[in-house]
Amino acid sequence: MRNLGAFVRSAAIVTVLSVSLSACVVYPPRVAYAGPVVTIAPPAPIVETYGVAPGPGYIWMGGYWNWVGGRHVWVGGHWAAGRPGYRWEAHHWVQGRDGWHMAEGHWVRR
Repeated sequence: MRNLGAFVRSAAIVTVLSVSLSACVVYPPRVAYAGPVVTIAPPAPIVETYGVAPGPGYIWMGGYWNWVGGRHVWVGGHWAAGRPGYRWEAHHWVQGRDGWHMAEGHWVRR
């Protein structure tokens, strides 16, 4: 009889957890924006000069305008090891109805 009570309690706990967790749905964001909405358009990108890659498989990650202290600030590009099967999607600004949003750079599967 004691075993039956423990079984019923365990089954009740599993049922409650299953029902409560089944209501949890996590959706990825459509676009990952970094920072605040900016009402001032970013300046034209700065043309950067870069030399030879430091090694095989390195890619150039170009610079971008960031929003710091109420103004656009240039962040210089750099070399980084590539990821096989992926391409780099650079930081860029997207104009919305409410202003400019920065979409962070990220790796995209090919």
